[in-house]
Amino acid sequence: MRSLRFQFVGFVAALLILLLVLLNTYPIISSRDAVFEEKLSSLPGRASAVASSLSSLDKLSRESVAEVLRFLDVSGFARIVVVDHAGLVVYDTGGPTGSQTDIGDILRALENSKTVFRSVFSGKAFSSSMVTPLSAEGTITGAVYLYEYDAERAEVIFSFQNRLRALSIGIAVFALATVGIFSALIMRRLQELVRSMRAVAAGDYGHRHVIKGQDEIAELGEEFNLLTERLESTEQQRRRFVSDASHELKTPLASIRLLSDSIVQNEDMPPDTVREFVTDIGNEAQRLQRTTEKLLELSRLDDNTVKFSPEPVDVKQAALDALVFLRPLAKEKQVHIKSELDEGCVVMASQDHMFQIIFNLIENAIKYNVPEGSVTLSLKGLEDGVELSVEDTGIGIPEEDRPQIFSRFYRVDKARSREAGGSGLGLSIVHDAVSAYGGSITVEQNKPQGSRFIVRFPRPTSEETGI
Repeated sequence: MRSLRFQFVGFVAALLILLLVLLNTYPIISSRDAVFEEKLSSLPGRASAVASSLSSLDKLSRESVAEVLRFLDVSGFARIVVVDHAGLVVYDTGGPTGSQTDIGDILRALENSKTVFRSVFSGKAFSSSMVTPLSAEGTITGAVYLYEYDAERAEVIFSFQNRLRALSIGIAVFALATVGIFSALIMRRLQELVRSMRAVAAGDYGHRHVIKGQDEIAELGEEFNLLTERLESTEQQRRRFVSDASHELKTPLASIRLLSDSIVQNEDMPPDTVREFVTDIGNEAQRLQRTTEKLLELSRLDDNTVKFSPEPVDVKQAALDALVFLRPLAKEKQVHIKSELDEGCVVMASQDHMFQIIFNLIENAIKYNVPEGSVTLSLKGLEDGVELSVEDTGIGIPEEDRPQIFSRFYRVDKARSREAGGSGLGLSIVHDAVSAYGGSITVEQNKPQGSRFIVRFPRPTSEETGI
């Protein structure tokens, strides 16, 4: 967390430094360039006026030049130099300390007959010069050098720069302090969230993170609480599953052990009794086998790494196959089976799973029915899918128990379920198998008595079925 804070503050500091550097350089450069542009636009006109006046002289001399300059406005120049055509100085005001004359510019102006402008910001003042050739009747007679030393504008720029620097320092201190406080608050909230995660990781699934604010961190905390709730629910289901599975396996194992011990300890037990006990042991072993197979099937359905390969399945044929196996049980329980099966009801699933779904639903409808009751199996093709329903006239399912019937090992009537040989896993397998192929299963009361299970599957496309 500390390194993240430093990274965040460092990033903001780097961005702030970049912005402050731009703030302290761009305005100064822009102001300097603006002064250069102003000098470039004003000096040529004044230099041209001076050169025009001096060009009218018959001969360049100190006295004549001084006489002309007295009538012109040359008070703004720090130094004025006039040279003849050979480059010899005719007139020179001398100028203040620090003024300079660029001989190269004067010679270049005489040679090329062109004006030469130069402006430099030396740090304390703007030093600007303009050399303009003098001509008479097309002949170069000399040149005038005008030098301007502008310290006032430089002072304005420096004053502006100092104010910007002071403002920048103030902004930097305020921004860094704000970022430091803000990052500390953010890090504190993240640390609280990390502590909540560690509490849950240690096994405290009942821990909930305290939500503060309405920002992204608060949203993250809400998602964490939702995840924790699901973990808590999953952990409770896991513990209940282990407890129920242990109980389911312990009961037949205890019966097998009791029966086998009775046979071993009673040497004079009649053969008929021994045969009865051995038969009971076999029944309990079959019960163990059925429970184990169902647990393995549920484990397979839960395993996300197991990939199912759906294929076109004729639901009507799967239903007919299931009915063949279940009619003897229905006859034994004195339950009548009726079926209404539409043709052409094809879904993308597994043949074995589809058989298992229909088999379990009809088997439950028979086992938990009443003598002379009925089971109605209905299959209909819908516009967007296939609907399979199993109705019975049995004991029914109370409304408060319906949300739990697909939970593992859940029984509405535990005593009667065990007598019927149920393990509480059949409907869980049905639910998971239906969900694995994109279907849905619901249960409702069957009027006037019993239950009605409804399974819906989406209708496959022609590309999926290949038809």
